[in-house]
Amino acid sequence: MRKLLYLPPTAAFLPPPLSSPSPSPLLQFPDLTAREGFFFSSVPVAESAFDLATICFIAVLLFLSLLAFSFILYFRLRSRRLIHLENFNSLWTVRLLLVSLISVWAFNEILRLPLVWRNYIYQIVPSITLPQQANICKLQVVLSLGFFEPGFLITLLFLVNVSIKKRKPSRIWALVSLLMICSPITLLQIVFVYFNPLEGKLPRFMHGSSVVGNDFSGEKTVLCTYPFFSCVIFGVFAVAYSMAFLLSCWRVLALVINKGIRNRINVLAVSVMVALSVQIVCLSLSWLWMPEDSAYGFVELAMFLFVTVSMAVAEVILVLRPITDALAVGADLQRRTTEGGAGERFISL
Repeated sequence: MRKLLYLPPTAAFLPPPLSSPSPSPLLQFPDLTAREGFFFSSVPVAESAFDLATICFIAVLLFLSLLAFSFILYFRLRSRRLIHLENFNSLWTVRLLLVSLISVWAFNEILRLPLVWRNYIYQIVPSITLPQQANICKLQVVLSLGFFEPGFLITLLFLVNVSIKKRKPSRIWALVSLLMICSPITLLQIVFVYFNPLEGKLPRFMHGSSVVGNDFSGEKTVLCTYPFFSCVIFGVFAVAYSMAFLLSCWRVLALVINKGIRNRINVLAVSVMVALSVQIVCLSLSWLWMPEDSAYGFVELAMFLFVTVSMAVAEVILVLRPITDALAVGADLQRRTTEGGAGERFISL
C-alpha cells in the first residue's frame, strides 16, 4: 500500500523537471502528479485490446439500436393502416426515446477510448491541448452518469409501469418525468465535477475525472476516470432506482398470467439488477488502480459489458419483441375482420 500523494490540482498538467532521472520501467506516466490518489503501482497493459473489445460491444449495441429504430418507424407507418394497432402505438415516442438514450450513451463511451483519440480525434483536431482533453472527460462523466444512463433507466421504468395500465399516459409525461428525475442528478454531477468546493483539500481521485499519462503507443494523453463523488451520486440513485424497479416488476408479475411475458419481465429484472450491482462494485474498485493498469482495464470492461447487455436486453424486450408480437396480432385481427370475425387482443410487453 502506497501513501497518497497530494499536490494542488493545477500541478496535474505540469511537465516533469528537466533534471529528473529516467523513469522506472514500471512507471508508464512521467507525470507523477497525475498519480495522486491511487493506491497500487502501475502494471503496463496494451490498452488497445480493451479498447477494441469495447468498440466491438458498442458496434453490436448500435446495430441493435439501428434495428430497433427501424422497427419503431415501420410500426409507426403500419399502425396508420391498422386500427387495431393504434392503442399500442401510443408509446412509440417513449420507445424511440429509450433507443435514442442508449445510442448517445454508446457514442459517449466511444469518446472515452484512447484508441479513438489517437487514430481519429487527433487527426481531426491536432491542436487540442491536455487541459481541453481533461474538460472533455469532465463532460463525458456528467453526461454518462448524470443524464444518459439515468435517463435510460427512468425511461425503462416508465415503460414497465405503463404496461399494466389500461389507459396510456400522455407521451409528454414520459419526457417530463425524465427531466424531473434526471435534472437533480445532472446538476449534482456538474457541481462536484466542475465546481467542487473541496477540490483543493481532497486527494485527486475523489474529484478528478482524468489523469495525464501515456497511451498504449507511448504518446502523452489524458485518460478519463470516474471521480469518487460522481460514483457516490450515481450509487445513491442506483439504490433508490433498484427498489422502485423491483416494485414495478413485482406488480407486473402479479397481474400478468401470460407465461411468455412473465419470463420477459424476469429476464429484464435480472439483467438490470445485475448490471447495476456490477457497475457499483466496479466503480468502487476503479479507484484502486490507474487507467493504464491491467486490473483497471478488466474492471472497466466488465462494467461496460454488463451495462451494455442490460441495454440490449431492454431493447429486445421493450421494443423489438412487443412490436413483432403486435404486428402478428394486428395481421391476425385484420384477417379475422376480413373473414367476418370479431374480437381484439392487446399485447403490452
